[in-house]
Amino acid sequence: MISPTIRRVTAIFNPDTAPYYGLYLQSINAAVPSLAVESVAAQVHNEADIESAIRKVGSEPDNGLFVLPDSHNIVHRKQIIELVAQYRLPTIYYFRYFATDGGLIAYGPDEMDLFRRTAEYVDRILKGTKPANLPVQQPTKFELVINLKTAKATGIQIPISLIARADEVIE
Repeated sequence: MISPTIRRVTAIFNPDTAPYYGLYLQSINAAVPSLAVESVAAQVHNEADIESAIRKVGSEPDNGLFVLPDSHNIVHRKQIIELVAQYRLPTIYYFRYFATDGGLIAYGPDEMDLFRRTAEYVDRILKGTKPANLPVQQPTKFELVINLKTAKATGIQIPISLIARADEVIE
């Protein structure tokens, strides 16, 4: 856990650009009992919704934020990262570029691995394999990126045990 004091985690997403959000919320809700935290879902449709949701989460103690992967959140990542820093919220993102752009922590599939695997499928199709004969694949390689510059600037203490597991630490 990013911070042992977190008692509530809010997931922000735009249901119009992330119709799969229910799958993420199911996974989050399945995990929260073992972590002794409450899960809250917050739909954000525009910049004002993002600001309102983050302000609400940031104004209450012991809150954390999970920015779900969707094109809306990607487009508005600069605003999200800046607001999260302003409220000093422990936040986890799905894509590594959120952390490299100043977000605290990113954990998700290694996109370069996905691209390599996609290229293998394209190669097989170009050599005559029918797409229907190729198995559906799930990500198998995940990466954890921690931005210690952001942690320091926001006063968030990242546990050493989490830093030790990181694939990349930004200092």
